[in-house]
Amino acid sequence: MEKVIERKGNNLYPSNLKVKFGNYDLDLDVPAGVWNPTPHGIHLGNMLAKIDFTGKHVLELGTGCGLHAIVIAEQGAAKLTLTEIDEPILKNARHNLKKYGCDLPVAYIVADWTNLEGEKYDVLVTNPPFTKSGKIYRRYFIDTLILNAHKLLKPGGELIFIHSSMANIPRSIKMMEENGMEVEIIGETSGPFRKYYFEDAKYMKDIASIPNGYTMIDGKHYERLMVFRATLKTNENC
Repeated sequence: MEKVIERKGNNLYPSNLKVKFGNYDLDLDVPAGVWNPTPHGIHLGNMLAKIDFTGKHVLELGTGCGLHAIVIAEQGAAKLTLTEIDEPILKNARHNLKKYGCDLPVAYIVADWTNLEGEKYDVLVTNPPFTKSGKIYRRYFIDTLILNAHKLLKPGGELIFIHSSMANIPRSIKMMEENGMEVEIIGETSGPFRKYYFEDAKYMKDIASIPNGYTMIDGKHYERLMVFRATLKTNENC
C-alpha cells in the first residue's frame, strides 16, 4: 500500500512514495504536480511484476513518476520508451529510474496520449484516465487506446492496461476483439470507491447506468479492477 511522507524545505522532490509491487519495494521521489498512484496503478504494478519482459521494447503511455517503468526494467525489458504530457514529469521519472540503477536504453518523449509516429513496439503499457479524464466522454482515452493500438504495436505485440468495472468492461472487450486482438484478463481485484467519486454527481449517475459497474457491500460502493493483456493478431490487416 502506498505511503506518502511530506518533506519540508525547498526540495526539488518534496514528497516520498513507498510502494510494494510483488518482490519490489520502491521508494520514489515525487514532486508536487506528479500524480501519485491510485489503486488502479497499484494493481497494474502488481501484475507487471509477474510478467517476463525479457528482450522487449516497451512503450509506457503516461509514465508518471516512473514506478511501473522501474518494474518493467527489472523484469527484463531491453528498451523503454516513456511518455508524458509535460517535460518536468519526465524529468522526475528519469531521476527515479536513475536512482534505481536502470541502465537499459530509455527514450523520454513529451507526447499527448497515442499521438506517436514512427517506431512500433513489442508491448504497450498504460493506465488510461477515466474518472478524471477531463473529457465529457469519459471513455475517450480508453477508446482511443484500443483504436490506435495497432499503430503503436508490432504484429503479435501486446497491449497491457488497467480497467475499472465502471468503465464498461464488456464494451472494451468487444472493441478489442473487433480491432484484431486476442483478449486475456491477467489479474482482477476490487476496492472501495475513493472519496472524490462521490463529489461528482454526474459521474455517480453515469456509472449507475453501467451493468455490473459496481457492487454494494455492507452499504459501501466497490469497483472491480482488472488488467487486460490484448495481443494484436499477426494475420490482421492493421
